[in-house]
Amino acid sequence: MNYTVGKIAEIIGGALTGNADIEIKGAAGLDKAKQGHITFLSNDKYLNETEHTEASAILINKKYVDLNLTIPTISVDNVYTALAEILNLFDESKMGTPGIHPMAYASDKATIDSTAHIGPSCIIEDQVTVGAKTQIMGQVYLGKNVTIGANCIIYPGVKVYHDCHIGDNCILHANAIIGADGFGFAPQADGTFVKIPQIGNVILEDHVEIGANTVVDRATMNSTIIRKGVKLDNLIQVGHNVEIGENTVIAALTGIAGSAKIGKQCQIGGQVGISGHITVPDRTMIQAQSGVTKGGKLPGQKLSGSPAVPYNNFVKSFVITKNLPDLQARIRKLEKQLEQLVLSSNPKHEAKDDSAKI
Repeated sequence: MNYTVGKIAEIIGGALTGNADIEIKGAAGLDKAKQGHITFLSNDKYLNETEHTEASAILINKKYVDLNLTIPTISVDNVYTALAEILNLFDESKMGTPGIHPMAYASDKATIDSTAHIGPSCIIEDQVTVGAKTQIMGQVYLGKNVTIGANCIIYPGVKVYHDCHIGDNCILHANAIIGADGFGFAPQADGTFVKIPQIGNVILEDHVEIGANTVVDRATMNSTIIRKGVKLDNLIQVGHNVEIGENTVIAALTGIAGSAKIGKQCQIGGQVGISGHITVPDRTMIQAQSGVTKGGKLPGQKLSGSPAVPYNNFVKSFVITKNLPDLQARIRKLEKQLEQLVLSSNPKHEAKDDSAKI
């Protein structure tokens, strides 16, 4: 679907300069844009490219409003937020035909909004509820008593186990698993393990995004909870009874052990390990490949290393560790000098065995 420049400005709340009637069919970068595209400028180092772009319109930060560009401009406070809105307008891949594909199975005991799309080879079990305008792609499985809110996008291969609840405006990428059993086993005297039934569920609140191949385990009892606005990258493991606070973002390959509590607005890098039954305070920033083994009380800390420590301490420790070979050489040199001083002051003193040195 095409939009006029004027309509785009109205949708994103931007200030338009130039012809409002030009039609826009898509978006592209400054150097790749052609006629019919809208492009964007948010960084001074790309200013020169504005003179050569073939785009039909440009989205700019308000600080560039006096550039006197030759094409229509839409000025906004935050270019990237406005760009996200524009890209959503042109992301036609999300829009499936309302209704249930003839190759899908949907229980007659399920409640599916008439504006929702159910793709081929989906399985929708009893008592499932699917909200308005939700897009469910092919080969998705929704177990009994699952609730999917409005305006969600569920990509191919996603599996949502029984009793789990997904809020509004959520995105689940391909092969994400919501509600698999938590890793709970009781060790026995003979060395075997008895499985502890996992009878809880998973709750994803509104505006949550789950990356491809990420797994969120159901609680042993009660709920594993992913709060509003959380964004999880690909290949993340969230253990049973974990709670992740609002607007926290977590990068790929992170593992969170059972019953850990992650605060609001945390930023967690890739390949981070978080031990179970600990609390990570609000606004904590954890550097990639860190191992967090102890909870904290102070919000807003930056952590790094394994085991994780405050970032400034980690940097100081790293510098010392990097210099250890030199420090060792200097100590050996000082030991030899000390030994020579002792011998010169007491010729009868016997030298120590070198094997005792560092």
